[in-house]
Amino acid sequence: MLTRKEQISQVVVTAAQMRDIEGQIFAAGMPVAALMEKVAGLIARRVQDIYPSPRIGILVGPGHNGGDALVVARELHFQGLNIWIYAPFSKFKELTSQHLQYAQSLGIPCYQEIEQLPECDLLVDGLFGFGLEKTITDSIASAINHFNDCDKPIISIDVPSGLHTDTGEVLGTAIRATYTLCLGLWKLGLLQDQALEYVGKAELIDFDIPLADVQAVLGDTQKIKRITKTTAVSTLPLPRPLVTHKYKEGHLLLICGSRRYAGGAILTALGARASGVGMLSVAVPESLKPLLVSHLPEALIVGCPETESGAIAQLQLPEKTNLNSFSAIACGPGLTTDATPIVEEVMQCDRPLILDADALNILAGLNPIPTLQKRQGATILTPHTGEFQRLFPHLPDAKQDRIAAVQEAATQSGAVVLLKGARTAISNPQGIVWINPESTPALARGGSGDVLTGLMGGLLAQAITKELPTEDIVATAAWWHAQAGILAAKERTELGVDAFTLTNYLLPVIHSA
Repeated sequence: MLTRKEQISQVVVTAAQMRDIEGQIFAAGMPVAALMEKVAGLIARRVQDIYPSPRIGILVGPGHNGGDALVVARELHFQGLNIWIYAPFSKFKELTSQHLQYAQSLGIPCYQEIEQLPECDLLVDGLFGFGLEKTITDSIASAINHFNDCDKPIISIDVPSGLHTDTGEVLGTAIRATYTLCLGLWKLGLLQDQALEYVGKAELIDFDIPLADVQAVLGDTQKIKRITKTTAVSTLPLPRPLVTHKYKEGHLLLICGSRRYAGGAILTALGARASGVGMLSVAVPESLKPLLVSHLPEALIVGCPETESGAIAQLQLPEKTNLNSFSAIACGPGLTTDATPIVEEVMQCDRPLILDADALNILAGLNPIPTLQKRQGATILTPHTGEFQRLFPHLPDAKQDRIAAVQEAATQSGAVVLLKGARTAISNPQGIVWINPESTPALARGGSGDVLTGLMGGLLAQAITKELPTEDIVATAAWWHAQAGILAAKERTELGVDAFTLTNYLLPVIHSA
């Protein structure tokens, strides 16, 4: 049973949903002013924890985000810090205006022009909160650009000013925050790839929103969730039963590799090995069999007839074995598009199937959506944005709104779709999305995706008898893979995490979890 804090940490909301949830709180009797005091008090303490700076500039907008900033200014002033306020607007919401008046009565300097601003060590951004829709222009845009150029750390309250709350789009210009203190519930835009260079390090300021108010707006089934360590670890096939055997722990078939891309087969298999799957079979071109045996002596390496180009020409599985003999199948890394007949064959079986890399490129030429809709078993697609556009050219650009794109792709195809990126997004056919909130650019290396495919395949094979939702297994694999990259980057820097090295950090993640 998840605690309230764990449940809250999963929730992701749009601007409209956040307004409705706040409406529930205020309708229940919570005064707006009281909530502002509570939230701003938490922000003020966190600001001091993050950057204990003696001189702080507070950027104040016309709405309640500006009101939060003014309360922060007041509280930091009472702590004896040197505070000044930048408030360039002529009109403010009533509560914000009252806080501005009180701050001025305390003798806190207040400025409307950036040319007048004194030096500071830190900026707190309260210009615009969630729900901004209009493009920022003119003097406010110039001011934001000025603050970005100041080379001072900036802490944004809730959302960096200028970002669209839902898509993460930059509305003209935006604050490039060093830290973002997201208020109450995670905003969707903060988890979109295009927002990340503006968000900086993000953390949630939990001000005790009742779960009942969240559920009243979102319902019992949340459409968008953050993957957390708690939920990911809970899906792992641990602990194992005291009485078990290798076939009870899943049998995964990998179909991968070619003479040109032998490494793809090795990396995928090493990822699968780390999952703990009971039995691992790897179908590769016959010429690769000795190489795979040398790296994975415990696996059953199936050598297959190959084309002149060194791709798998046909599957040649052991006697009395067919595709439906396996718990799960993963297909694609290193295949080359010469293996089109192989992908067409595996699409006909009813086993849970992961398609990656060249299998996706082949699928793109097979009229993907009708082909996927005909499958009897679960299908998982793992494209990066380029592969995604080839598979679903009629959908909006995944670079603009990844969440909407992956939802639509999964809904139309009937597959679970994992869209790779800095914030990997996973959707099931019902449009429920998991977002992986942590990763590292260290994973931007050839072969990293192959490791993920193998790891995911191994988890999927082990879950076959446990009746876990496929998307939960996929989410766990994405989290585990990213955490291994993060751990490896800490020890070896972001330059030292090649895909082979990455496989060595998979098990330490689970050991420390």
